[in-house]
Amino acid sequence: CCSQASQEELKAAYRRLCMLYHPDKHRDPELKTQAERLFNLVHQAYEGQWKSEVVERKRTPAEIREEFERLQREREERRLQQRTNPKGTISVGIDATDLFDRYDEEYEDVPGSSFPQIEINKMHISQSIEAPLTATDTAILSGNLSTQNGNGGGSINVALRRVTSAKGWGELEFGAGDLQGPLFGLKIFRNLTPRCFITTNCALQFSSRGIRPGLTTVLARNLDKNTMGYLQWRWGIQSAMNTSIVRDTKTSHFTVALQLGIPHSFMMVSYQHKFQDEDQTRVKGSLKAGFFGTIVEYGAERKISRHSILGATVSVGVPQGVSLKIKLNRASQTYFFPVHLTDQLLPSAVFYATVGPLVIYFAMHRLIIKPYLRAQKERELEKQRENTASDILQKKQEAEAAVRLMQESVRRIIEAEEARMGLIVVNAWYGKFVNDNSRKNEKVKVIDVTVPLQCLVKDSKLILTEASKAGLPGFYDPCVGEEKSLKVLYQFRGVLHQVMSADNEALRIPKQSHRIDADG
Repeated sequence: CCSQASQEELKAAYRRLCMLYHPDKHRDPELKTQAERLFNLVHQAYEGQWKSEVVERKRTPAEIREEFERLQREREERRLQQRTNPKGTISVGIDATDLFDRYDEEYEDVPGSSFPQIEINKMHISQSIEAPLTATDTAILSGNLSTQNGNGGGSINVALRRVTSAKGWGELEFGAGDLQGPLFGLKIFRNLTPRCFITTNCALQFSSRGIRPGLTTVLARNLDKNTMGYLQWRWGIQSAMNTSIVRDTKTSHFTVALQLGIPHSFMMVSYQHKFQDEDQTRVKGSLKAGFFGTIVEYGAERKISRHSILGATVSVGVPQGVSLKIKLNRASQTYFFPVHLTDQLLPSAVFYATVGPLVIYFAMHRLIIKPYLRAQKERELEKQRENTASDILQKKQEAEAAVRLMQESVRRIIEAEEARMGLIVVNAWYGKFVNDNSRKNEKVKVIDVTVPLQCLVKDSKLILTEASKAGLPGFYDPCVGEEKSLKVLYQFRGVLHQVMSADNEALRIPKQSHRIDADG
């Protein structure tokens, strides 16, 4: 960025601009007036905040105010999020087995039997919030409601967590519900070493059949920078011992686990690949085999907006059958829709569970999500343009004045470059280019920057740093808030060259790779 420029480079640029805009170099009264104003701006910028003023122009007061208000809103949202840390889950189970497991003879005399019966057979809702009491104490309130086939219940829990030191914390929990009696629990977390920690959870569940104690202990250790190993022992309700290794990197997530317990023992392997795209696409697969049977799962998830991630997983197992699980994460809220398709291993169910979500997603993305995000972005850009219209007009006038003042200097530079067969800028454009046919309806918004770019040529070289080119002398932003590029057609050693550079991309010319093939 511009901050990478050395003090020597900044001083050289300052001297160059002063020579270019010095009033004594211009005899025309109008040009002399414009030169005085630009000369004073350059001098004030250098004396004040050179880097941001000259190399990269300041934002307008409206832009600064809007940015401040946006950051303030985000700060308040983060502060509220951190203070309450709300988490919620809504799960809606759907029984769609009638689509594939129909027995026609049972429906012969039943009115309306030609339509498959799809039912919601279970639901679960849970929510929790935190309330900081002091710097070390936090109260946690959580509750849940569940129903299945017309029967259900719920519970509410209150916990108090205290951070005892930099190495650990403890938590006391009390809960009660309409199906279970009171619950008392104690959780302890402790860092044993910088690479190892332990958690212990003790619980007493009171019911009509007596007191059921439970104990869960987890020992974890960093095996390397990206790998964790876990050992878990659970006694009481569903006693088991479990060991697992989890490796998480920038591009993948791998887990292998083995559990021995009552009533379930199993082995599980899962892998997730993380694509490095702006939508944060991930594909995953897992195999789980044990006394209960075997389950194979595969799926994908993708970011569909700033705060939303949509995922789908197909589960194929014996004796579970085929299910489709759809999950939507919206900030700290999770919406889960498990759809049970069949109790059997039917290829048709697997096919529709795999292809159906893909077809629906791409149709929704193309017809609903993409147009909505495009319209939202256009509204934001339009608002930004309205707020900056007067300032952009001023910058345009300054740029045009600077170009007029550059004419004589550019003429001398071109004469010197022609004499040595050096660097001549034939044409240069800056702004928004539309090359994609799918965006042919969008307007091309570019300005001619041939003169200001030639003015920056020195000793047959042109060097631009990693900063927005809208701040260069003779430039201005023709399309606020949109992606911009600089396209240059230049001649060096009598041969034509061409290059397209992104707005914040560094540029150094001439280069052999820019050369236009004469045969093409």
